[in-house]
Amino acid sequence: MSGAEELKQQIEEQTKVFAELKRSGGDKALIKEQAFLLNELKEKLRIANGGDPNDKKGESSKPIALKTPKGTKDYGSKEMSVRSDIFNTIIKVFEKHGAVTIDTPVFELKEILMGNYGEDSKLIYDLKDQGGEECSLRYDLTVPFARHVAMNKISNIKRYQIAKVYRRDQPAMTKGRMREFYQCDYDIAGAYDPMIPDAECIKVAVDVLTQLDVGAFVVKINHRKILDAIFEVSGVPEAKVRSISSAVDKLDKLPWSDVKKEMVDDKGLSEQVADKIGEYVLLKGGEELLAKLQSMSELMASKKAQEGVADMALFFKYARIYKVLDYVSFDMSLARGLDYYTGIIYEAVLVEENVRPTQAQPTATKANEVKDGNQEIDETQIRVGSIAGGGRYDGLVGRFSTSKRAKDKDSGKGNVPCVGISFGVERIFSIILNRRQAAEIKSNRTMVYVISIGDSLLEERMAIASELWDNDIPTEFMYKVKPNFKRQMDNCDNEFIPWGVLIGSDEINQGVVRIKNMLVKAEGESKDGITVKRADMVAELKKRLQMQMQK
Repeated sequence: MSGAEELKQQIEEQTKVFAELKRSGGDKALIKEQAFLLNELKEKLRIANGGDPNDKKGESSKPIALKTPKGTKDYGSKEMSVRSDIFNTIIKVFEKHGAVTIDTPVFELKEILMGNYGEDSKLIYDLKDQGGEECSLRYDLTVPFARHVAMNKISNIKRYQIAKVYRRDQPAMTKGRMREFYQCDYDIAGAYDPMIPDAECIKVAVDVLTQLDVGAFVVKINHRKILDAIFEVSGVPEAKVRSISSAVDKLDKLPWSDVKKEMVDDKGLSEQVADKIGEYVLLKGGEELLAKLQSMSELMASKKAQEGVADMALFFKYARIYKVLDYVSFDMSLARGLDYYTGIIYEAVLVEENVRPTQAQPTATKANEVKDGNQEIDETQIRVGSIAGGGRYDGLVGRFSTSKRAKDKDSGKGNVPCVGISFGVERIFSIILNRRQAAEIKSNRTMVYVISIGDSLLEERMAIASELWDNDIPTEFMYKVKPNFKRQMDNCDNEFIPWGVLIGSDEINQGVVRIKNMLVKAEGESKDGITVKRADMVAELKKRLQMQMQK
């Protein structure tokens, strides 16, 4: 059989596989993968029949679609300036609390990731098998961190990581919900006395969001054991606990009537059990809610509830010491759908966004459908949502341990307890950027611009710039032999460069330079600035830059 005939046979077989998947309504990702394989075989056959390998179906003559893939975007210089400020602020808080940083691969073995995210596992990006290993792009930074701790036999670490993660979610770009985005994670791993690291994670969250000035926010908290006890006493079958938990977690977006409908109609829960759940999960408040829970004899008969309430009592005690109580709301509807949480869970939301709608969000129309079968969502109807979230996950590291001792759940040995929080940078970025005028954002770090008056003085400008660079002063000058004076001044205005070093033939002959505040006229300073000796230029600029930083 010739190569072309063999390819035709493979195409015929692949066409049957593809057609059967489409007919049975199989997984969309798998259908797309099989379609890709079919097209790849057809392309090989075209080339085998004498087609030009550089001209794929005539596509080389067509214009390339200049766009980023759906759910991703480029960031310009002004946007990156804002993002850099956000990252630097977050890192300073993390390091203030003693955290060290690590890095992990952007993709993991598929078996490492699967089974840890509940219903969200369907959003994981799978990669084509290369070299005998099935891999997937990381969905978050928590599971790779747990794998890292288990693999390296780490018993305690306080770590942070800032890196990209990937989700096959329905994007809403203006709200910061994307398929490729950064997360900033802070985690404490190790066996410590109850709730001390947990309270510090809330302190870190409040410090970060306050320093970023995102606006008024609240940190909603709950406890996984209390929530599990609610499901237990309400009569939720064990097999349905996680799916019902995911439904409860939607109460910040949907009214109780819609969530109850999902439980009963979609997930097969009895109406009586759903009503019982509603008696608990609609409760929210502050520390006083502990007393109310303790008065509920049916709930407190559960050992899980007793342990959860005891943890929360400790948390409120420590939160008062850390002065973060004013930011905290004890919300029984908070569930967080990920499967690995075992203790306290929390989520930070903007106060103005934390309003439950009175009706379900409208669905997309057929006119908004896109090629991959997903539907576009009316972004004006989508809230920004949570800007940070996390919790305790004591069993996750143990899942990756290879030792029998580590897997002994009764002894608890080998399971490294962990608690952490993750900040959604894209959502925070969209909030901060919307508050700032693009024209007011400084996209570079340049502090000094060397300007020539009258003569070109290119070599003198280069020499001054070089000296300032050698003294760690960010500096620029115009790359023209004979620059236009006004354009040099305009560059300072457009790029918000605060200081100018002006030179002309007179200054060169006298061995001086003029230093001028380009943005604000300093008190007692002439409009032409001050004249200093060339030898004193660096010291004078450093003094002025230091004074500017202190303001």
